[in-house]
Amino acid sequence: MIKKILAVNLFTFLCMLLLSVAYPLLISGIGQLSPGHGKGRILSYKGKTVGFEQEGQQFTENRYFWGRPSAVNYNGAGSGGSNKGPSNPEYLEEVKLRIDTFLIQHPYLDRKEVPAELVTASGSGLDPNISPQAAAVQIKRVALARGLNEQDLRLLVKSQTKGPLFTVFGPSIINVLELNLALEKFQINKK
Repeated sequence: MIKKILAVNLFTFLCMLLLSVAYPLLISGIGQLSPGHGKGRILSYKGKTVGFEQEGQQFTENRYFWGRPSAVNYNGAGSGGSNKGPSNPEYLEEVKLRIDTFLIQHPYLDRKEVPAELVTASGSGLDPNISPQAAAVQIKRVALARGLNEQDLRLLVKSQTKGPLFTVFGPSIINVLELNLALEKFQINKK
Protein backbone atom coordinates (compact mmCIF):
# COMPACT_ATOMS: atom_id res chain seq x y z
CA MET A 1 0.00 0.00 0.00
CA ILE A 2 2.81 2.44 0.87
CA LYS A 3 4.58 1.59 -2.40
CA LYS A 4 1.42 2.52 -4.33
CA ILE A 5 1.06 5.82 -2.46
CA LEU A 6 4.73 6.65 -3.14
CA ALA A 7 4.31 5.71 -6.82
CA VAL A 8 1.21 7.90 -7.16
CA ASN A 9 2.94 10.82 -5.41
CA LEU A 10 6.03 10.41 -7.60
CA PHE A 11 3.89 10.29 -10.72
CA THR A 12 2.01 13.43 -9.57
CA PHE A 13 5.28 15.24 -8.88
CA LEU A 14 6.71 14.27 -12.29
CA CYS A 15 3.54 15.43 -14.06
CA MET A 16 3.65 18.72 -12.18
CA LEU A 17 7.29 19.18 -13.13
CA LEU A 18 6.65 18.30 -16.76
CA LEU A 19 3.48 20.37 -17.20
CA SER A 20 4.35 23.32 -14.96
CA VAL A 21 8.02 23.77 -15.78
CA ALA A 22 9.31 21.81 -18.76
CA TYR A 23 6.39 22.38 -21.16
CA PRO A 24 6.12 26.17 -20.53
CA LEU A 25 9.90 26.53 -20.97
CA LEU A 26 9.76 24.57 -24.22
CA ILE A 27 6.92 26.70 -25.61
CA SER A 28 8.64 29.89 -24.47
CA GLY A 29 11.84 28.75 -26.18
CA ILE A 30 9.99 28.04 -29.42
CA GLY A 31 8.37 31.47 -29.15
CA GLN A 32 11.79 33.09 -28.87
CA LEU A 33 12.68 31.64 -32.28
CA SER A 34 9.69 33.34 -33.95
CA PRO A 35 9.67 36.91 -35.31
CA GLY A 36 8.92 39.24 -32.41
CA HIS A 37 10.33 36.65 -29.98
CA GLY A 38 6.91 35.36 -28.97
CA LYS A 39 5.58 38.79 -28.10
CA GLY A 40 3.67 39.37 -31.33
CA ARG A 41 4.58 41.67 -34.17
CA ILE A 42 3.72 45.32 -33.64
CA LEU A 43 2.68 47.15 -36.82
CA SER A 44 3.54 50.83 -37.26
CA TYR A 45 2.62 53.50 -39.77
CA LYS A 46 4.49 56.79 -40.05
CA GLY A 47 6.32 56.03 -36.79
CA LYS A 48 3.12 55.43 -34.85
CA THR A 49 2.03 52.04 -33.48
CA VAL A 50 -1.28 51.08 -35.08
CA GLY A 51 -1.82 47.55 -33.77
CA PHE A 52 -0.64 43.99 -33.48
CA GLU A 53 -0.44 41.63 -36.44
CA GLN A 54 -2.42 38.85 -34.74
CA GLU A 55 -5.08 40.94 -33.01
CA GLY A 56 -8.14 42.07 -34.93
CA GLN A 57 -9.41 45.58 -34.60
CA GLN A 58 -12.45 47.48 -35.72
CA PHE A 59 -12.54 49.45 -38.94
CA THR A 60 -15.80 51.24 -39.67
CA GLU A 61 -14.91 53.92 -42.21
CA ASN A 62 -15.82 53.16 -45.82
CA ARG A 63 -12.27 53.96 -46.90
CA TYR A 64 -10.95 50.86 -45.12
CA PHE A 65 -11.48 47.14 -45.49
CA TRP A 66 -13.45 45.74 -42.56
CA GLY A 67 -12.61 42.63 -40.57
CA ARG A 68 -14.72 40.23 -38.57
CA PRO A 69 -17.05 41.45 -35.85
CA SER A 70 -15.87 40.89 -32.29
CA ALA A 71 -17.80 39.19 -29.51
CA VAL A 72 -15.53 40.99 -26.99
CA ASN A 73 -15.53 44.47 -28.53
CA TYR A 74 -11.94 43.97 -29.77
CA ASN A 75 -10.61 43.76 -26.20
CA GLY A 76 -7.36 41.78 -26.38
CA ALA A 77 -7.34 41.32 -22.61
CA GLY A 78 -10.60 39.38 -22.67
CA SER A 79 -10.77 37.36 -25.83
CA GLY A 80 -13.54 34.85 -26.31
CA GLY A 81 -16.63 33.95 -28.27
CA SER A 82 -20.23 34.72 -27.50
CA ASN A 83 -21.10 31.07 -26.69
CA LYS A 84 -24.40 31.50 -28.51
CA GLY A 85 -25.28 28.66 -30.84
CA PRO A 86 -26.52 29.07 -34.42
CA SER A 87 -30.09 28.33 -33.32
CA ASN A 88 -30.11 30.93 -30.53
CA PRO A 89 -32.80 33.54 -31.44
CA GLU A 90 -30.79 36.40 -29.89
CA TYR A 91 -27.72 35.41 -31.91
CA LEU A 92 -29.73 35.07 -35.13
CA GLU A 93 -31.18 38.56 -34.61
CA GLU A 94 -27.67 39.93 -34.04
CA VAL A 95 -26.39 38.34 -37.26
CA LYS A 96 -29.44 39.59 -39.20
CA LEU A 97 -28.75 43.12 -37.95
CA ARG A 98 -25.10 42.83 -39.00
CA ILE A 99 -26.14 41.64 -42.48
CA ASP A 100 -28.62 44.51 -42.85
CA THR A 101 -25.97 47.03 -41.74
CA PHE A 102 -23.42 45.52 -44.12
CA LEU A 103 -25.88 45.70 -47.04
CA ILE A 104 -26.55 49.40 -46.38
CA GLN A 105 -22.85 50.08 -47.08
CA HIS A 106 -22.73 47.52 -49.92
CA PRO A 107 -26.02 48.03 -51.84
CA TYR A 108 -24.56 46.30 -54.90
CA LEU A 109 -24.61 42.94 -53.04
CA ASP A 110 -27.44 40.50 -52.49
CA ARG A 111 -27.98 39.09 -49.01
CA LYS A 112 -26.59 35.69 -50.07
CA GLU A 113 -23.36 37.32 -51.29
CA VAL A 114 -22.39 38.60 -47.83
CA PRO A 115 -19.58 36.35 -46.55
CA ALA A 116 -20.51 34.75 -43.23
CA GLU A 117 -17.20 35.76 -41.67
CA LEU A 118 -18.08 39.44 -42.03
CA VAL A 119 -21.21 39.07 -39.91
CA THR A 120 -20.14 36.42 -37.38
CA ALA A 121 -17.46 36.70 -34.71
CA SER A 122 -14.65 34.20 -34.47
CA GLY A 123 -14.07 31.95 -31.46
CA SER A 124 -11.53 34.37 -30.00
CA GLY A 125 -13.43 37.49 -30.98
CA LEU A 126 -10.12 38.90 -32.24
CA ASP A 127 -9.51 37.21 -35.59
CA PRO A 128 -7.26 39.55 -37.61
CA ASN A 129 -7.83 37.78 -40.92
CA ILE A 130 -10.49 37.57 -43.58
CA SER A 131 -10.73 35.48 -46.72
CA PRO A 132 -9.91 36.89 -50.17
CA GLN A 133 -13.65 36.64 -50.93
CA ALA A 134 -14.50 38.82 -47.92
CA ALA A 135 -12.02 41.44 -49.14
CA ALA A 136 -13.26 41.19 -52.73
CA VAL A 137 -16.87 42.10 -51.84
CA GLN A 138 -15.57 45.30 -50.20
CA ILE A 139 -13.41 46.50 -53.10
CA LYS A 140 -16.15 48.53 -54.76
CA ARG A 141 -16.98 50.39 -51.51
CA VAL A 142 -13.34 51.15 -50.71
CA ALA A 143 -12.56 52.21 -54.29
CA LEU A 144 -15.54 54.56 -54.32
CA ALA A 145 -14.67 56.06 -50.91
CA ARG A 146 -11.03 56.66 -51.91
CA GLY A 147 -11.53 57.53 -55.57
CA LEU A 148 -9.37 54.60 -56.67
CA ASN A 149 -9.61 52.18 -59.55
CA GLU A 150 -11.23 48.85 -58.59
CA GLN A 151 -8.71 46.89 -60.65
CA ASP A 152 -5.82 48.49 -58.72
CA LEU A 153 -7.49 47.44 -55.47
CA ARG A 154 -7.98 43.89 -56.74
CA LEU A 155 -4.23 43.70 -57.40
CA LEU A 156 -3.51 45.12 -53.94
CA VAL A 157 -5.80 42.55 -52.31
CA LYS A 158 -4.12 39.78 -54.30
CA SER A 159 -0.67 41.00 -53.18
CA GLN A 160 -1.79 40.86 -49.54
CA THR A 161 -3.24 37.34 -49.80
CA LYS A 162 -1.31 34.67 -47.93
CA GLY A 163 -1.77 31.12 -49.17
CA PRO A 164 -2.41 28.07 -47.00
CA LEU A 165 0.28 27.07 -44.52
CA PHE A 166 2.87 24.97 -46.38
CA THR A 167 0.51 25.35 -49.39
CA VAL A 168 -1.74 22.66 -47.88
CA PHE A 169 -3.09 23.50 -44.43
CA GLY A 170 -5.97 25.95 -44.08
CA PRO A 171 -7.46 28.57 -46.37
CA SER A 172 -5.92 31.60 -48.01
CA ILE A 173 -6.14 34.63 -45.72
CA ILE A 174 -5.64 38.39 -45.66
CA ASN A 175 -4.60 40.26 -42.53
CA VAL A 176 -7.00 43.23 -42.42
CA LEU A 177 -4.63 45.61 -40.63
CA GLU A 178 -1.79 44.83 -43.03
CA LEU A 179 -4.15 45.27 -46.00
CA ASN A 180 -5.30 48.66 -44.72
CA LEU A 181 -1.70 49.76 -44.12
CA ALA A 182 -0.81 48.67 -47.66
CA LEU A 183 -3.85 50.60 -48.88
CA GLU A 184 -2.65 53.77 -47.15
CA LYS A 185 0.83 53.41 -48.67
CA PHE A 186 -0.66 52.60 -52.09
CA GLN A 187 -2.80 55.74 -52.09
CA ILE A 188 0.15 57.92 -51.06
CA ASN A 189 2.27 56.46 -53.88
CA LYS A 190 -0.63 56.91 -56.34
CA LYS A 191 -0.69 60.71 -55.84
